[in-house]
Amino acid sequence: MDTDNVFQVALNTLNQAGKIGHIDSRVLEVLQAPKRINEFRIPLKLEDGSFQVFQAFRVHYSDALGPCRNGTRIRPNLTLDEIKALAIFMTIKHCAADIPAGGAKGGIKADPSKLSRNDMERLIRAFVRNLQPRGPWVDVPGADIGTGEQAMAWMLDEYEQIHGYHCPPAINDKPPILGGSLGGEAATGRGVFTVLTAAAAEKKMDLAKCRAAVQGFGQVGSVVATMLHEAGCKVVAVSDVFGGVYAPSGIDINGLSEHVAETGKVVDFPGTEAISNEEIFAADCEILVPAAVQSVIHRGNEKQIKASLIVEAANGPVTTEADEALTKRSITIVPDVVANSGGATVCHFERTQGLSDEYWDLNTVNRKLEQRILKAYKDASETAGEFNIPSLRIGAWIHALQKLERAMQLRGWV
Repeated sequence: MDTDNVFQVALNTLNQAGKIGHIDSRVLEVLQAPKRINEFRIPLKLEDGSFQVFQAFRVHYSDALGPCRNGTRIRPNLTLDEIKALAIFMTIKHCAADIPAGGAKGGIKADPSKLSRNDMERLIRAFVRNLQPRGPWVDVPGADIGTGEQAMAWMLDEYEQIHGYHCPPAINDKPPILGGSLGGEAATGRGVFTVLTAAAAEKKMDLAKCRAAVQGFGQVGSVVATMLHEAGCKVVAVSDVFGGVYAPSGIDINGLSEHVAETGKVVDFPGTEAISNEEIFAADCEILVPAAVQSVIHRGNEKQIKASLIVEAANGPVTTEADEALTKRSITIVPDVVANSGGATVCHFERTQGLSDEYWDLNTVNRKLEQRILKAYKDASETAGEFNIPSLRIGAWIHALQKLERAMQLRGWV
């Protein structure tokens, strides 16, 4: 059954992959729900004199392979189910990328656009105080939608103030000057482009002769669109939360980036026509990159998709039923747990560098990222071939579940 509940979509994929991959039923039973949920409320007196209570979460899904890590999302419609789904995606993503870590996700139900800088800082610091993270060997929070390097810098400082010592690997996605990794901000987008290029080559698609649509023009989508543009691909459609723009001859992505820096949105970019966020999925193109939020491609719009290659830069952008229908149409879908694992991978590099106090140059980071993400893509493809299934998604999940199964068995959990 198709659903907009992204956690149910994740469980559908988990159980389907578990059945096809003959995963121990006890392992699947363990993974039907998170290991631990931390839910709390943050009361805050805002700078304008008003008062608000913010709902917050931190979910540890599985730590069979190592410490829980990553992601703090802030958005107004955030739900616990969304955080649970993102935590299981992170669990699978770490397995797919050969990262010895468990999956976690955190979040605050708030609208960052309605908070002053001081309000945002106080909210982030209060989140850390309430969360009481226990450090790099237990749980390492990172950034996600609504947070970034500045938020992580506040988070690290609050952690260090509480504990009384410096500990750069306790928080991911922070600025390099505070122990973050070079290449971190662009890592997810760069990883998406790397696997997109590999998938296109397998389909004998010449990027210089292709058209692409990118849904979402934030930190990830803007990087993917820029790299596609630089590769000679015509990016014909781009959208963000405010709407979209379309130009059949291709959009000047560098000019669009300048326009967004000035106006805060892609709409009204000269030389383009306006389209809705929904219309972008019907764009006449060969490559579609959903780079915003979950469940945007569903049974109500999958028939409109003309692209032959979909690369998931967002987490869970395609629902279960839509995925099955698109796969039957021989449309290749590179799944989120592989395609957007670049951020998680460089977070792993960041923690490694922080623990060793040895920091890498940008070329080293990018080279190691490319090696690891291409291996994840190859593993997913080979596992799909081994089980004679057309879905790279199921191949990636089976490969990940096999690792989790082995780890749980060795630990004596199942």
